[in-house]
Amino acid sequence: MKNLPPSEMIESCSVAGPGFVNIVLSKKWMAKCIQKMLGDGIGTWAPSIQVKRAVVDFSSPNIAKEMHVGHLRSTIIGDTIARMLEFSNVEVLRRNHVGDWGTQFGMLIQYLFEETPNWEEAGEKAISDLQAFYRASKAKFDEDPAFKARAQQAVVHLRGGESQYQTAWAKICEISRRGFQVIYQRLGIVLEEKGESFYNPYIPRVLSMLNDQGLIEESEGARIIKIEGHSIPLIVVKSDGGYNYASTDLAAVWYRLNEEKADWIIYVTDIGQQQHFDMVFSAAKLAGWLPSQANLYPKTNHVPLGFVCGEDGKRFKTRSGDVVRLVELLDEAKSRCKAALVERGKAAGWTADEIEQTAEAVGYSAVKYADLKNNSFDQMLNDRGNTAVYLLYAHARICSIIRKSGEDIEALKQMGEIVLDHDDERVLGLHLLQFAEVVEEALANLLPSTLCEYLYNLTEYFTKFYSNCQVVGSAEQTSRLLLCEATAVVMRKCFHLLGMIPVYRI
Repeated sequence: MKNLPPSEMIESCSVAGPGFVNIVLSKKWMAKCIQKMLGDGIGTWAPSIQVKRAVVDFSSPNIAKEMHVGHLRSTIIGDTIARMLEFSNVEVLRRNHVGDWGTQFGMLIQYLFEETPNWEEAGEKAISDLQAFYRASKAKFDEDPAFKARAQQAVVHLRGGESQYQTAWAKICEISRRGFQVIYQRLGIVLEEKGESFYNPYIPRVLSMLNDQGLIEESEGARIIKIEGHSIPLIVVKSDGGYNYASTDLAAVWYRLNEEKADWIIYVTDIGQQQHFDMVFSAAKLAGWLPSQANLYPKTNHVPLGFVCGEDGKRFKTRSGDVVRLVELLDEAKSRCKAALVERGKAAGWTADEIEQTAEAVGYSAVKYADLKNNSFDQMLNDRGNTAVYLLYAHARICSIIRKSGEDIEALKQMGEIVLDHDDERVLGLHLLQFAEVVEEALANLLPSTLCEYLYNLTEYFTKFYSNCQVVGSAEQTSRLLLCEATAVVMRKCFHLLGMIPVYRI
C-alpha cells in the first residue's frame, strides 16, 4: 500500500483479504467534482463515445392507419436512445421509416376513385375519416374479387408513376402524416420522415451490386440471399418481380452507410422483426458493408421490443378487444392527473393554465416512464414507488426546499462550498458522480431502463439524506442546499433524456 502513488481522488486504500483491495474515494475530491459541475453545467458530465454520427430508426407507423398504444414503445425508447446519443455529442439522424408504400395503396387509391370520383375537387372532404376509409376499403378488398383485381392493377399504375395515382397517394400520405404529427407534438418527439418510398430508387442499384458479388441466386422464381444459420433464405425480389421489406431495408442500410455516413444504425422495432433484421445485417456483412466483428464500427443494432401489456400480462386493449388508440391513452393520463391536482386543492391557488400544463407534464411523463421502465399502465399514475409521478414530485420537493431557504442558489454556486462529511451526504454524492457512466452503460446496452433505475435510486438516496441531514437552518445549510441543487440538476437531465417534463411545484 505504501508504494501506491498519491492521488487527490483517493482517501485511503486497504487490503481486504487475499486478492482484494478496498479503495475509498476522497470526500474532498467528490465534492470538488460536484461543485465544478454546478459551475460549468451538466454537459461537462456527458460521456465520451467513439461514434460521430448515428441513425436511430424508430416509431415508423403505417400510413393510413392510426397510431395505437403498440407504437408507443418504439417511439419512446427510440427517442430516449437518440437523446442519450445527442447528450454524448453524437450527431443523430432521427429517422421515421413510415410504411408509405406497398400493395395496400392500390386498395386505398382505387376505393377513393370509385367512392369519390370528384376527389380532387372535394379535397379533405373526400377522406374525412382516414381510419373509417381504410376499414371500408379493406372490407371491399376482402369481399369483392373484382375490386381486388382493380386495386392490384392500381398498384401497377402507382409504381409506373402515373400522375393521377401519384397525386392520390400523396394526398393519403399527407392526411396520415398530420395525424401522426399531433401525437409527436404532444409527446415532444422530433423525427425526420424517410419512409419506404424514399429508398425505392436505390433498390435496383443495391440489388445489382449484391448480384455482382454473387450473393443473389434464383429460387422458385424469386431472388434470394442465403444466410448461414437460418433455415429460410432472405427473399430480396418476390416471384412476381416485386420488392419487399428486405429489398427496402437493404437499400436503407446501404444509403445510411454510404450516403449519410453513419457509424451506428439503431433500429427500434417489435421483437417479431428480430429474425428479419438479423438476416438483413448478415447480408450487409456478406457484402462487405459492415465489419464481421460486432465490436467494430460502422455497426448496426436491433432493439427488440415486447408488446405493451396490461396487468393481466396480455396485450393492452379496450374492453371491446380493440388496440388502444394512443391519443386516448394520452387523454386519459392527462385527465387523471388534472383530477388529482384538483383533488389536492390546487384549483384554488393555481391558474387554469398552470393546472393544464402540470397535468400534461405529469400525465405524458407518466405514460413515457411506464413504458421505459416496463411498468403496467394501470399503475403509471401511482405517486408511490418507481413511477414518474413519484420522481416528479420528489424533484418538486427539492425545488421547494431551495425556494423556502430564501437563498440565491446561483450566488451560492459562486461563493459556497460542498462538504460531504455525513455518511448520507457521501452516498448521495457518490451516486451523483456515477451519472455519466450510467448513461454510457444505457447506451452500450441500448437499455434506457438502466437510466430509470439510476433516477429512482437517486431519489431514494436523496430522501434518506434529507431525512437524516437538516438542510434549512443547519450549520451546513449552504453545502446542503448546493447538494440539493446538484441532485435537482442531475434529475432534470435524467428527465430530459427520458423525454419527461420536470415540474417545479406540486
